Amino acid sequence: MRIFVELSWYFRQQWKRYAGAIGFLMLVSLFELIPPKAIGWLVDGVMAGDVSRNTLLTALGGIAALWGLVYVLRVVWRVWLFGAAAELGTVLRDKLYRHFTTHSPRFFERYRTGDLMARTTNDVKAVVMTAGEGVLTAADSAIMGLAVLVVMTTTISWELTILALLPMPVMAILVNRFGTQLHHRFSASQAAFSSLSDETQSSLNGIRMIRAFGLEQQQIERFNAVADDTGEKNMDVAKVDAMFDPVIYLTIGASFFCSISGGGYLVATGAMTLGELTAFTLYQGLMIWPMLAIAWLFNIIERGSAAWIRIKELLNETPDLVDGEKDLPVERETLSVAIDQFTWRGQAVPALRDVHLDLPPGKMLGIAGPVGSGKSTLLSLLLRFEDPIQGFVSYGGIYLPDFRLGEWRAKMAVVTQTPFLFSRSIADNIALGKPDATREEIRTAAALACIDDDIMQFPEGYETQVGEKGITLSGGQKQRISIARALLLDAEVLILDDALSAVDGRTEHHILKNLHDRAQHQTTVVIAHRLSALEAADEIIVLQKGHIEERGTHAELLDANGWYAEMQHYQQLEQALEEA
Repeated sequence: MRIFVELSWYFRQQWKRYAGAIGFLMLVSLFELIPPKAIGWLVDGVMAGDVSRNTLLTALGGIAALWGLVYVLRVVWRVWLFGAAAELGTVLRDKLYRHFTTHSPRFFERYRTGDLMARTTNDVKAVVMTAGEGVLTAADSAIMGLAVLVVMTTTISWELTILALLPMPVMAILVNRFGTQLHHRFSASQAAFSSLSDETQSSLNGIRMIRAFGLEQQQIERFNAVADDTGEKNMDVAKVDAMFDPVIYLTIGASFFCSISGGGYLVATGAMTLGELTAFTLYQGLMIWPMLAIAWLFNIIERGSAAWIRIKELLNETPDLVDGEKDLPVERETLSVAIDQFTWRGQAVPALRDVHLDLPPGKMLGIAGPVGSGKSTLLSLLLRFEDPIQGFVSYGGIYLPDFRLGEWRAKMAVVTQTPFLFSRSIADNIALGKPDATREEIRTAAALACIDDDIMQFPEGYETQVGEKGITLSGGQKQRISIARALLLDAEVLILDDALSAVDGRTEHHILKNLHDRAQHQTTVVIAHRLSALEAADEIIVLQKGHIEERGTHAELLDANGWYAEMQHYQQLEQALEEA
């Protein structure tokens, strides 16, 4: 029952619905106590010849009308109760999603995508069932069971009532034992479902690679192994599930056997009338649902408890980044980086050391360097995916952790080296950050990114569906659509993280020219392996093993004859060979 305490915060929010539903449930229980008593009275009356035909028909009509009223009341309280429970699912999913957005990338390294999906779907569903079916069975079995016991004991025969309850302790012991087993097995089955979801997601995302390498059979075998394990775990749950109903039905059968045997003896000895025994058996029939509900309640609670533990595990994860409270300056300010040393958790070698630079508003910073030199780490610090310990990143002289995280990232328009497109139209993907953008604004941004002509060649133009992750587009098209998306935002800071690697040299030249023409009001950070993308930068830094090896303009770095000049010469030679 601990899960009901854990969910008390929601029950307090929805107390009107739950109180109304339970109130109607009590009224229904009260009304359902009337027919058995009335039928018992009619049986004795018919046996004695004291009930006329009109009286019998009137009584039966009244009982039918009462059952009709009970039906209506049951519909009303079920709508209230299950409506409140369904809303809990919305609240939990919203809470989980918002919680996910507060975490750094490290959180998503610890939890796989399939696992997170399983917890926000199956586990939430189990908790919702507890808040709906669980409350129903707990309240209904308690109210109806107690009411029937009181009536049976006080108005008919307390001796026969005790006799009918003799099998109950055995049932309670077995149900409690099965409930404990179910809790552990359901936890294991949910974990297995998480693995299955993750394996499915990975397989579908990598289907091209699987086919390219001819790994279909190997992947099928791997998937089958995960699916079989999930099936075994679910079968373990089903085996425990299957034990509940037989125990309940055997208990019910034993209870009726005791009551009919004892009641028959009492009727034969004259201690009880036939009508009273009829009423008693009808009341005992009303006890069938509470008895079934006890087993069902244990089942629901154990499932919900196991699911809630998995959900709480996520919600109890403290975000690595703490949100600040300061508002960002209205005026554009200088972005400053002063990193003495930054080391990723779990790593021994610093990813950055002695990195100091200032980026005034409207200027362009170029970042170059070999693979693993620290470019992506520096970008993570600028976007505040991580906070440095030895050093700081500031804006207008104020440290980034002091600002509201959402406001800071809203200042950025980022195009990564692996662009992500949603399964929507091209227009919707470009307008992702500005949903109210007009078609003219969307086309203007696309033209600046040199993708408008390509889009207009598609049969459906801007309404073309790109498929999951842009599967219907080439790498260069996806990059240019991502650039158009960033340009449409017209954010204060534009960051291009090797965002032109999949486009040809001529297209790159046109895009960079367009960016340069409109960059007077926009601060730009360009990370590139192709150094021609950095020629127009106001300052270029070359990172080597986490520190700034060279810095200056394009011309100054060429004169320095360092890594930058050597790489520029190599790339020019490579281009000449390709053209030849």
